[in-house]
Parts: sequence; C-alpha cells; structure tokens
Amino acid sequence: MSPQMTTWSFFADHRAEILGATLDHLTLVVIAMTIAILIGVPLGMFIVHRPALRAVALGVASIFQTIPSLALFGFLIPIPFIGGIGKRTAIVALVLYALLPILRNTYVGLTGIDPAVLEAAEAMGMTRAQILFRVRFPLALAIILAGIRTATIITIGVATIAAAIGAGGLGTFIFRGVALVSDSLILAASATLSSLQAPFPPPSSPSSPISSSASSNES
Repeated sequence: MSPQMTTWSFFADHRAEILGATLDHLTLVVIAMTIAILIGVPLGMFIVHRPALRAVALGVASIFQTIPSLALFGFLIPIPFIGGIGKRTAIVALVLYALLPILRNTYVGLTGIDPAVLEAAEAMGMTRAQILFRVRFPLALAIILAGIRTATIITIGVATIAAAIGAGGLGTFIFRGVALVSDSLILAASATLSSLQAPFPPPSSPSSPISSSASSNES
C-alpha cells in the first residue's frame, strides 16, 4: 500500500480520535489567545504614554519569545498554582508566547498615527483618553489584528509541543508517530495542523511589525 493510502486509511480508521485531538488543540489555542488578547491589548494601550513601563513590558515579552518551548514548559512545571503536568501549564506557556506580537503591534499601531490627525483631535478639545479610544484605537485596529493573527499562528504551532507535558492536542500523534516511526501518524497530525493554520496566512504587507518566531520556539 502506498504511503498516501496508508495516511488516508489512518484518517478513516481513527477519525474520531483525530477529531478529539483537534478539539483539544483548538481549546488550548482559543483559551490562550483569549487571555493573551485580554492582557496584551489593554497593556499596549496603557504603555503608550509611559516610556519606562513600555521598555519593561516589551522587554519581558521579548524574553519569553526567545525561550524554546520545551524549556519554558520545564521551567513552569515546578511553579505552584500555574505549573504541573497538563493543560494549565500549556495554556500559561502559550499565553506568554502570544503576548509579544499582540503587545508590540498594539503599541506600534497606536503610536504610528499621523501627527496631524492627533493635533486635529487635540484642537477639537478631546482628552488624552478620548483620543486613545476614539482616534488612535480605530486607526490602529488593522495592525492590532495583524498581531493577533501572527500570535494565533505561533500558538497553533507551539501547542503541538504541549503534548509532551500531557496537555493533549495534535502533538500527541506527532510524538507517537516519531516513537513508532510511523509516517501515517506524523502526516495525519501535520496535515490537520496545516488546515488549522490555513485561515491565518502571514501578512503580505508591512502592516505587522512582528515576524513569526514559531520555528525557533518549536525547536
């Protein structure tokens, strides 16, 4: 039987198990992205006029982005309340990886507004808060969404490694396939992962100042 038929046969025979792993994978991604957005976007708005806090926030988020995923999982496991084996640790790690694209895109979008527009808003008597929510945020929305898209791509990829600490997801099939030297298992998980990332293509324009570093995190 050809490798292609073997892979399709595996899909047919284990479709329920693959669907369950896909739902687990999506659950990790959705929860992590929701938390990251709730932290990253307000924090990005908060640091616009606070240079000292901006340097600290972006610096800390950048540090987390440079730590390999398996190493970060290992660091988090012994920590009380947020550590341990399972989904909780995986979600914490995914949130830390997703923060940088969201935080930096939010800041860059909010501070990249044409000064003439801001001067016009000030001339109309708007307060700093009104300018932030009524002028800066709507104009920066496209760049913020680009950062969220980049973070989603990173999170989908890094969530694969979460299977190593018992968090489930499609990474389970990849690790099992490597252990059994089974191309069918690896290809089945890889194809499903690719389909999850397909709706989030990388931006073709310079609207997003963040380049994905998922490849380094997944090593």
